[in-house]
Amino acid sequence: MNNKPAFTEKKFLLTFILVTSLFMLWGVAHSMSDVLNKHFQNVLNVSKAQSGLIQFSVFGAYFIMSIPAGIFLKRFGYKAGVILGLALFALGTFLFVPAANAESFGFFRIALFILGCGMATLETVAHPFAASLGDQRTSDRRVNFSQSFNAIGAIIGPAIGTFFLLRATSGGNENSLDSVKLLYAGLGAFILVVAVAFFFIRIPDLIDPHGISDEPAAAQNIDLAPGKSLFQHRHFVWAVAAQFFNVAAQAGTWSYFINYGHEKMGFSDEKAGNFMVLFMVMMALGRFVGTYLMKFIAPNKILAAFAIASIAACLIVAQSWGWTSYCALLSINFFFSIMFPTIFSLGLKNLGSHTQQASSYISMGVVGGAVMPYFMGKIANTDVAHAYYLPIVCYVVIALFAIKFFKVTK
Repeated sequence: MNNKPAFTEKKFLLTFILVTSLFMLWGVAHSMSDVLNKHFQNVLNVSKAQSGLIQFSVFGAYFIMSIPAGIFLKRFGYKAGVILGLALFALGTFLFVPAANAESFGFFRIALFILGCGMATLETVAHPFAASLGDQRTSDRRVNFSQSFNAIGAIIGPAIGTFFLLRATSGGNENSLDSVKLLYAGLGAFILVVAVAFFFIRIPDLIDPHGISDEPAAAQNIDLAPGKSLFQHRHFVWAVAAQFFNVAAQAGTWSYFINYGHEKMGFSDEKAGNFMVLFMVMMALGRFVGTYLMKFIAPNKILAAFAIASIAACLIVAQSWGWTSYCALLSINFFFSIMFPTIFSLGLKNLGSHTQQASSYISMGVVGGAVMPYFMGKIANTDVAHAYYLPIVCYVVIALFAIKFFKVTK
């Protein structure tokens, strides 16, 4: 008799596909904001540290919005949460038009903050949504699989961002903010189409994944220590911390990838932007490989190995050893790939009725991305390679979580 749990159930398949498409959508937006860093340096004459405030605006929104999004999710359900997230997402993109007309970096940051509120809402909803669409023993694989399409979105983002933005600048277009308006208005229109589709599509009734059944508690997602408050679950608290440092490392690494190619490798901005597409391909590859390996190796062990490999890669990047360092920089995205979804799913294990609230707090940990780009930018103003020493601290915390503190305690 085969007791191996299925990846998902047939009745959930269409819902799972729709939810997975959301992961790809915010992947596009996140990675395009890293192209905006260099574009605004060129067009609005902001420094590297100032351009890092782009990520502060986006990821700062996660700190503000994640808890309200979790409350909204608990009260109104997954479908309403998705529609709210998409509506805020679209509003933020449309605000790029008046921001470009005003040629105001501050106005762009407001638009990015609202866009970030939409993405924070979607992430708060989509991760537990994907995790709940089947047996909890396969939730790590489902979330990682969905996040693989987030990586595909992250490939598309810099590809179209480089084409519309950096190409316009390299061509000497004096009014290159027109390309920003065109790009983000088009993205906003597409987001509205997705929102309308979600409004009219009937989501099947879901069985409460945290309810009691005849299955063993560990096979569901039942709180093994029902007398505990959420913050008494050590693995959850460490997941929040690990996610903070994980996204801090990601945001900083992505923000100055194009600068590294331009300053250390001698690439044009457009060529460095094209290499960012390969950078995101590495992340997609890492997620598919990681998801496959989780069939045979415990997710926490893969997370620990990838965190240690990232530390080694950062050390090599910081030395400015030409193509050796640049290949190490490309490899960071492969190792980074499985960290976000794996930390998320490990942090939600066996929390029972606390799960939706826990999802909010783990999403709020994404505020780490608001912090690192600014401080890396301060170092990058002097030497962009040396800025890559900072993410090492982040990967040490992630390794500790993966090796020891991921364990569910009774």
